[in-house]
This record gives sequence, structure tokens and C-alpha cells, in this order.
Amino acid sequence: MHITRPVFLDLWRIKLPIPAFVSILHRISGVLMILAIPVAAFLFDRALSGPEGFAFVAALFDTWFVKVALGLMIWSLLHHLVAGIRFLVLDLGVGLDRPVARATAWTALLAALAALAAVIALGGTFR
Repeated sequence: MHITRPVFLDLWRIKLPIPAFVSILHRISGVLMILAIPVAAFLFDRALSGPEGFAFVAALFDTWFVKVALGLMIWSLLHHLVAGIRFLVLDLGVGLDRPVARATAWTALLAALAALAAVIALGGTFR
């Protein structure tokens, strides 16, 4: 018996379902938050070191690159929170049916983006 198997698997052509996409984003957001801890600790130490250090950190937070990175970190926190609550509810056995899982995945994805938009609109950090 000869079984034909794919020789080359093109991962960029695979269309993931939205629950898998949200799961991958949940993992990425967790990694981003972990990687941000040393940077935040350094900036916090620098800001508390004296007036020069505080001025350095304040000037750094006024650049567009840091504002984008801060927005990414806020999204990371919000997405990880919302998707984590979704996964906890799934662990309780609620919403395991395919249509409900897809709906809650979309809800988690859009809720994190809407919360990020609200933080940007209401917060003065990005102005």
C-alpha cells in the first residue's frame, strides 16, 4: 500500500480557524509581557535614579516608537486577560460547541481591540 503524503507543508497557506488564531495570539501576548518585564524594570530604575534619569525616561516615552511599543504592550495585556477568561470558561466545559467557540473567539479578539481603542481615546499617554 502506497500512501501519498505531502512533501512540503506551506504553513503560510494554512487557514487557521479563529479559535486557533486567538490561542496563538494568547501565547504571543504572554511572551511579550514576560519579555517586557526587564525593560520596564530598567526604565523604572532609571526614572527613580534622579532628575536626569527621569528626564531621559520622559523623553523616551515621547517618541513614536515607544508609543507604538506601549500600545502593543497594552493590547498584549488586554488580549491576554480577555482570552484567558475565555479559556477558563472553556475549561469549565462551557462553549465547546464549534459555533459558540468561534463566536467567543471573535468576541475576545474584538473586545481586546475595543478596549485598546478606549484606552487610547481616554488616556493621555498617546497624545
